[in-house]
Amino acid sequence: MRPFVHVNCAMSADGKIAGADRKQVRISSDEDKNRVRNLRKKYDAILVGVGTVLADDPHLTVKELDYNTNPIRIVIDPRGRTPDDAMVLDERAPTVMVTSRECDREWDCEETIRFGGELRLSEILGILAEDIGIESILVEGGGETIAHFFREGLVDRYTVFVGGSIIGGRTAPTPVDGDGWVAEGGVDLVLRDTEVLGNGVVLTFEPKTK
Repeated sequence: MRPFVHVNCAMSADGKIAGADRKQVRISSDEDKNRVRNLRKKYDAILVGVGTVLADDPHLTVKELDYNTNPIRIVIDPRGRTPDDAMVLDERAPTVMVTSRECDREWDCEETIRFGGELRLSEILGILAEDIGIESILVEGGGETIAHFFREGLVDRYTVFVGGSIIGGRTAPTPVDGDGWVAEGGVDLVLRDTEVLGNGVVLTFEPKTK
């Protein structure tokens, strides 16, 4: 058993999620930001990689909710790079840090999960489900973290807001980033829904069943 995994992100019309410096760029419309706030309320946890924490320093919370009602925040940080004063470690919601056994960092958080060897998200998801009771996760980035989920075949739903802007740059990150890994033909998805939100559109995909 593992949690349901929903990957959600926003990209520019040329497929970028940030500038070449990896700093956050506004892509989502106000309407899409409201969609994401409502989406967060539906999930047990919100997950990001440490790159997103370092680049954007997000809270990963719903403002009108408190510590007991906000989704659990999960950070994948194998080398322990999350600063102690990162907003994802504040008191607005519980936080679970996922790091390697070789990392000796300690954080002021709800729980720390340490894995040995290569990061295997399937094993981490099993621990989150069995030990913490998490049944659903909203993955919000960044590109390399999303790539890991697709690589392991763990994505149940993928939504992407395509905004009306061009960012450009061959080194600017994309929604599924990192080293190339997809075999010929890529990962097949089925388009389930489209919705215009302000100056952009939300596309909803699900993996194609074989």
